[in-house]
Amino acid sequence: MKPLLEALHIKKKFQTLTAVDDISLHVAPGECLALLGPNGAGKTTTVEILEGLQSPDSGTVKLFGQDMTPRSKRDLMQRVGVMLQETNLYKKLTVKETLSLFRSFFKQGLDVQQAIQIVQLEDKQNARLEELSGGQKQRAFLACALVNEPELLFLDEPTTGLDPQSRRMIWDLLDKEKGKGRGILLTTHYMDEAEYLADRVAIVDHGKIITEGSPEELIRQYCGEQVLSFSFEDTDARHENLLEENLAWFKQVKKVQNRYEFIAQNLVSAIHDLTQATSKLSLKLAGIEMRRSTLEDVFLTLTGRSIRDA
Repeated sequence: MKPLLEALHIKKKFQTLTAVDDISLHVAPGECLALLGPNGAGKTTTVEILEGLQSPDSGTVKLFGQDMTPRSKRDLMQRVGVMLQETNLYKKLTVKETLSLFRSFFKQGLDVQQAIQIVQLEDKQNARLEELSGGQKQRAFLACALVNEPELLFLDEPTTGLDPQSRRMIWDLLDKEKGKGRGILLTTHYMDEAEYLADRVAIVDHGKIITEGSPEELIRQYCGEQVLSFSFEDTDARHENLLEENLAWFKQVKKVQNRYEFIAQNLVSAIHDLTQATSKLSLKLAGIEMRRSTLEDVFLTLTGRSIRDA
């Protein structure tokens, strides 16, 4: 199956800053690729190049097997949908009027009423954009991205600032669209969103893709399956020195506020070692818990910082 989107060795530099440094990626039909990374990592510039908003200094971008050039871009973008993180549209227009405007930009696509039904805004179609809640606005903007029945969707932080119910509704809508064979390129700072929607994840830092794979593959490769998290009743820094001397794996522990987290390959053995060492040293554990490893742990392992902190 030919990729809908293929970027090969794209580079972009702004004066002395290299924003994109030899990035290659692809998106196949029915596949969601999540592009993750901290602010300043090069995600936005990469996506703008892929959308045709910027030109790379070198490298190539192909949409639907064709090179994206100034001459071909207009026709190629007829087959693409874009949903920006912040969309500023005329707020006095109704949902139906807004979608009618967007539909007029394309040679073919959905009937406006069909687009409204997909995002479940039938009861708000005559409401002005300024009257909608945050979740309703995002669904209206998603309808604008879908109105031309695109083969490829670009989604930039589609659920930022939304409540959990609205986020889940948009996830379900996007999952259905992916099931229709649409390719999706997603940027997000929500790790649970990437795990739910993405078939593959590419983590970008300093303008490079530092790793790529399915969420499950990356978690297994970099983190194992389980995380042991624990804390002590007091926060005496001397605990760390004592535990380093008595626990072979303590140097691999990451401190998150007042808690310690260890990616355990053998959870039972790690708990046994921890309780033995704390008993020997007369240290009092305030809490101990086990949780499944996540993409957040992968990001922290690879970059040394939380994606939220970044």
